[in-house]
Amino acid sequence: MSVVLILGSGPNVVTSRDWPRDPFDRIVAINNAWAVRSDWDYLIHPDDFPVARMPVDMSANQRIIRAADYVPLQNTLGGFVYAGGTMAFTASYWALAALKPKVIAVLGCDMVYRDASKTHFYGKGTADPLREDVTLRSLEAKSARLMALAARQGCAIVNLSTDESRLVFPRTTPEAAAQARPMPLDQTTVDAALAEEARLGYYVPSGKYWKEEGRFDKDAIDALDALWLKVVPAV
Repeated sequence: MSVVLILGSGPNVVTSRDWPRDPFDRIVAINNAWAVRSDWDYLIHPDDFPVARMPVDMSANQRIIRAADYVPLQNTLGGFVYAGGTMAFTASYWALAALKPKVIAVLGCDMVYRDASKTHFYGKGTADPLREDVTLRSLEAKSARLMALAARQGCAIVNLSTDESRLVFPRTTPEAAAQARPMPLDQTTVDAALAEEARLGYYVPSGKYWKEEGRFDKDAIDALDALWLKVVPAV
């Protein structure tokens, strides 16, 4: 598989409505983003996603991805405390582990909320990064980690947005996405960050990290985030 497109719920996701399908082998929609275009392959959502917002008509080749599907796969890549507790990161880790793409391209996942009246393409929603959460202290570091671990698997991660973004992924266009290459790795720094993750042991196999939040040292997480940021030269 070559290119996976991941659609979040940011206001700019609607620009993908006019994109041809050809550049993408699979399309993963997060939460309500299934409504943006009908040719999605996977809809990924947390278990508390409202039933009323689920698609009614699905084709035979469309599949719903729930926590029972994505939690074990995200655990293989570090779990939720360090992988990040947003569905944008969860969808990316799931795609990386389950679909084995050469490129993951994201849109609508910038996680910048300047206009409180329109946080999502459908209007005002509940934005994960605006809640108090130990996993979301540095979205930039979480995206750097994701990009580094993807590169270790030979996968490039790019951002198709042209807007301000909390993601540190390089920018590209739908037409050029397939030509993206994994970022060059500072293997020493990546190894140091992974060793520190192992030393801290902040893993929660259930994925329900908020139930164990009391045992996580925020200063230790900040220090680890700073280490992950070092793997991206421009940050």
